[in-house]
Order: sequence, then structure tokens, then C-alpha cells
Amino acid sequence: MGLTEFSSISSFQEALYAGKTTCEAMVHLYLRRIEQARHLNAYLEVFSEDALAQAAALDARIQKGERPGSLAGVVIGIKDVICYKGHEVTAASKILEGFTSLYSATAVERLIAEGAIIIGRLNCDEFAMGSTNENSAYGNVLNALDNTRVPGGSSGGSAVAVQAGLCQVSLGSDTGGSVRQPADFCGIVGLKPTYGRISRHGLIAYASSFDQIGIFGSNIADVALVLQVIAGPDAYDSTASQSKVPDYQASLPHNKNRRFAYLKDALHHEGLDTEMRGGYESFFEDLKAEGHTVEGVNFDYLDYVVAAYYVLTTAEASSNLSRFDGVKYGYRTPEKDLDLTDFYKKSRSEGFGKEVKRRILLGTFVLSAGYYDAYFTKAQQVRRLVVERMQKILGEYDAILLPTVPTTAFKIGEKMDDPIAMYLADIYTVLANLTGVPAISVPLHRHSNGMPYGIQIITKEFDEENLLQIAHSMLHEQQVNIE
Repeated sequence: MGLTEFSSISSFQEALYAGKTTCEAMVHLYLRRIEQARHLNAYLEVFSEDALAQAAALDARIQKGERPGSLAGVVIGIKDVICYKGHEVTAASKILEGFTSLYSATAVERLIAEGAIIIGRLNCDEFAMGSTNENSAYGNVLNALDNTRVPGGSSGGSAVAVQAGLCQVSLGSDTGGSVRQPADFCGIVGLKPTYGRISRHGLIAYASSFDQIGIFGSNIADVALVLQVIAGPDAYDSTASQSKVPDYQASLPHNKNRRFAYLKDALHHEGLDTEMRGGYESFFEDLKAEGHTVEGVNFDYLDYVVAAYYVLTTAEASSNLSRFDGVKYGYRTPEKDLDLTDFYKKSRSEGFGKEVKRRILLGTFVLSAGYYDAYFTKAQQVRRLVVERMQKILGEYDAILLPTVPTTAFKIGEKMDDPIAMYLADIYTVLANLTGVPAISVPLHRHSNGMPYGIQIITKEFDEENLLQIAHSMLHEQQVNIE
């Protein structure tokens, strides 16, 4: 399917201000493409009238000689867990069906303030819980490269929208890899910034100490520009960082020799596809030949990170999702003459999907009086050990390199009957969420099965500038075809 005729936001805006295209023309182009790609099920709703009205207003300003913002005319899709005032937001769940948001997420407000056009809301796993986008109440999303395979999750719709050229960039959310893993499966760029770099105000919560809005794009420059716009302090989110936001785009062309670490335990893990392992080893040798230092380091906690992650996130989810009770908004059971307890039980049992119910039950269990110390406290201790080890490694190296996922995109239905196998597929991505550091997945190679796979880069907290520089140079050197 491919991208637009514009390879980047900068090339589009150059044409826009030269009078060679208009915002309205771009919106019409994407609306046609979205219609042609309906079978992919990436969009849950397309904001056609709104998008065209925004485009017409922007074109009128441009004709007057104005420059309406750094994202003027850029067409963006948002994951269906990010609020947009006056528009439906459901977290791809029956329990929020028909709910209209009363306010916009801070990230959305900042996009619109810079002239971006929000074209629609994108399909995802229900409440961002899943790795394949098969847990949506509104059906699977299909991988545009191979419709028999999943796009990854939970931000599968956001990844496919960029992969298939149905928007220029998109927003997702990343709790344990939900931006980087689908980016890997779809052969595009996916960034999870440092926890707190982007405000979570207006992001429907899954696990509050892990969640972070992330960005999908077809190149690093576009991702850097969007990050620059939406990052920064926010009075509505006390966890949003006060740190200064650098000019990420200006610092991109920055080639220098780096010190990279790779986790030996990750590269030699039994779950990693052998062909992919060979690809990573070859890539590391290429980096050494270019003058970089690439060294293997031990990481003894790898086999504990997935367990710790799922104990902690499900505990937070059981608390966060308690607000969806059928009383104030969203779905309520049609059964009559129920007492309050049965009304709650029926509404929640009918409104939530199987995976969400599984995680609520698990989270409630690990927080219960008899098991709190055995599970939740232990998981917090593992998190602290992982944070300390990651800090030590990142204090000695510029970045950590490791696979994004152990295999290429699964076949649809392949892992749905084995949730443990599905959870273990997050083994490489949960590290960045447990520790709060920024991470990005960029395309690396094509597997012999025809599917892409990428490399994950991790840097220390609030060092997205360095992260994007490394990713930019790697993507450029590899000359990966990400269409």
C-alpha cells in the first residue's frame, strides 16, 4: 500500500506552502485510502466532516500568508484510548460504547494547536490489554503486509494506519510494549518516550505507573517533530515531567561513534527466532566495523521481568477499571429488577471482554490480603532491582540494543488459546516500562517468511535526543524499505 507521495512531514509542508497541494486535498486523499482499506479494520471511526472543516480553515489561513503551526495540515490518527472532545472514545470496549468525551487529551490539544488534523480513532485491544489486536470488541485489525497475520498490539490500528498509508503519523499508548511491538510487526518506527515526558491527561488508564502515549511514523524526523509538539509539563498531570523539551528535529543529523551494550541473556534466550538472532549478530558486527563499540552484558533478571510486569499492571488495572460500573456512563445490563450488587456484576461481566476480565481477576488476586506480600510486594522488589541494573548499564553505555520481540508477526488466532505464551512475547519490551526509560523500535531486516523485524534501542531517562539520533543514523545506514 505504501506511504503518500510525500516521504515526510517536511516535504509535505514544503509543497503545501509552495501552493503545490492543500490541506483539503490531503484529507480527501486519506479519506479515499481509508475507505479502500476498510478490510484492515484499522479505524473504528473516521471524523470526515471535522477533518475537512479543519483542512478548509487551515487552507484559508495559508492563503492569507499565515503559517498555522509546525504540524499544519498533517493528518493524524489517534488510538481509541485517547480523548478528543465531542468525539466518541470507547477503549475498543463494549462497556464504553457510545461514550462521548467531554474534553481532549493534552496531547491532542497540542497537536491541534500546531495545525494537525485528527482524522479518526484507531482500533486497539480492549483497554490496551493485548499483543495482537484480537481483543477488540470491534474485531481484529489485519496486518497490511499479510492479512493472515496480526499487526501486534495493543496499538495495532495505530500501527497499521501508518503502515498502510492511512495517515501520516499516529498516536498509540505503550504500557508494556504496545507501541514498539506493533511497530516491529508492521515494519515502521514506534517510540515510547520516558515515563512523564508526555502528559497522560486524557489517556484512559490501564496501569498508571506504566502507561505512556507513544508515536508511530514512517521516519525518525516525523516522530521527533510530533514528540516535540506534545511533550512537556502539564498542570493536569502531576506525573508529567518539568524537564525542558529539546529541539529533537534540529539535533537529528548527528553521527558519532557510540558505546552500545546488548543483553547477552536476551540475544541467547530460547524464545528468540534463530534467523532473527543471526540478523542481530550480523548487525552488531556491522556497527563494530563502522567504529562503534558493541559489547554483551549480563542481565540476570530477564526471566523475572514478564512476571513482575503482569503482577504490577494487573493490580493497577483492577483498581483503574473499577470505575466502569454501568452507573455513570457506558454500558449497563438490560436486565431489570436486580439489586445493586447483581447490577454491578452483570454490567461488568457483559461489558468487559475475556482478556480484560482475566487481568482484573489476576490483579484483584495479587492485591488480596493473603497474597499481597507474596506477589505484589515481590514484584515491586524485582522492579527496583531491574531499575538499578538498567541504570548501571546505561551509566556505562550510550544505549542498550536488543530485539523488540522474539518472533515476527503471529498468524491470526495462533496464540489466543495460550495467554502465557502471549504474555512471554513481551519479554524484551516490558523492560523500558518497568524502568520508565525511553525506547524505540526501528525496522532492521526482512525475515525469510517475508515479514519485517526491527531492533529496539533504549537510552537513559529523558535522553530522547540521543535515542532519536541513534535511531535516525541506524535507519539511514540500513536503508530499510519501510513501505
